[in-house]
Amino acid sequence: MGVPPQVAVIGAGAAGLAAVKALRDAGRPTVCFEATDQVGGLWVYGAPDSPAYRTLHLNTSRGRTEFADHPMPGDWPDYPDHRRVAGYLADYADRFGLHDSIRLRHTVERVTRDPAGRWTVRASGPDGPVEVTVDAVVVANGHNRVPRLPHPPYAGTCTAEQLHSHDYRGPEQLAGKRVLVVGGGNSAMDIAVDASYAAGRTLLSLRRGVWVVPKYLLGRPSDTLNGALARRLPWRLRQRISQTMLTATVGSPTRYGLPAPTHGFLQDHPTLSDGLLSRLTHGDIEARPGVAALDGDRVEFTDGRSDHVDLIVWCTGYRVEIPFLDPELLGGGADTVPLYRHVFHPDAPGLTFVGLMQSTGSAFPLVEAQAKLIAAQLAGRYALPEPARQRAACRAELRAATARWGQRRPAMRVDFDAYLAELTRELASGARRARPNASTGAGR
Repeated sequence: MGVPPQVAVIGAGAAGLAAVKALRDAGRPTVCFEATDQVGGLWVYGAPDSPAYRTLHLNTSRGRTEFADHPMPGDWPDYPDHRRVAGYLADYADRFGLHDSIRLRHTVERVTRDPAGRWTVRASGPDGPVEVTVDAVVVANGHNRVPRLPHPPYAGTCTAEQLHSHDYRGPEQLAGKRVLVVGGGNSAMDIAVDASYAAGRTLLSLRRGVWVVPKYLLGRPSDTLNGALARRLPWRLRQRISQTMLTATVGSPTRYGLPAPTHGFLQDHPTLSDGLLSRLTHGDIEARPGVAALDGDRVEFTDGRSDHVDLIVWCTGYRVEIPFLDPELLGGGADTVPLYRHVFHPDAPGLTFVGLMQSTGSAFPLVEAQAKLIAAQLAGRYALPEPARQRAACRAELRAATARWGQRRPAMRVDFDAYLAELTRELASGARRARPNASTGAGR
């Protein structure tokens, strides 16, 4: 790189690639550090720390997932598999010439800020340590890398084989075994369906109920229907309409032996599966409530039943960790840090985040919009409100998120359509604040 970088981006998955492109478009010299040997992040099957498995597909439709400036091919299926998505991200990097800014096989070990407010990024690479000092850092390293197991552990001892979904690669790991899948997210449903074809017996344990959404409703990808409603209706009204439609078309989850959801639709991350409900009704998957205790190869459930199993697949999510940042910058943890518009750290100018969120829809359009906001700010086309107003906005967002999602990581939760619209408005508001001779009402 002939020009010293002004910005460092950490990670070259979808979020990092969107950040590199936006910064280059804004004329900000950028360096991106990626720990693996190729771009694409979690979508690269077989890459270190990737949770991708062989049967993985998008659970948001192609039209609602693609970047605005890089459409997915029109002849692709509505829900492409991981190979297509990884190739799509690689094509994105090729098309926009991003590779010159990306240093592969470079693991960031420490990010610090000096008294002048500049940031130093230290990384280890194939040729030894690397250090750069920049005006800003974009953290885009993802949050699906550190498996989370039940804590505290269940009572008793377990002699059955145990596997976290992060280490699941394909149905051959399940073949002929008595398999218990624990969890209610998309990975749990996918793995349970895989097991129902390969395993000797398949159990699915859910501690709490979830809304299982088929990938098609009324002949269309299901997320397009909610997207159409989102442009016109508040989420509470969308919830009633969507929940009524879902109940009318597939019935209540209790009809399939699953626990009743304790939260309304749109108050948790959607769980999409075309295969699960069918396999339940055919008896190829047996539903169980939460795990109560472990006893050798026997699992006891909260309803008093018990079953012998050979393999437990824990689909229990991930811990959000950003080990290269000072813990003081993260407060109570990476999943609780208050960020203005889920992007800007109010107390550390120059420290920004792309993708540190959990969306009701796809992440790609959101990280693209976040990246453009950061690029506009660093290019002087967007101005942040005063720090006090940023903090007040963070508190208001957290209250609203807690009211909707409860204590399940409210600081990270966003409604896909509402948040995308909010970022568009924020970019326009910040552009007005950035104009010369703008009024002192910085928070407007």
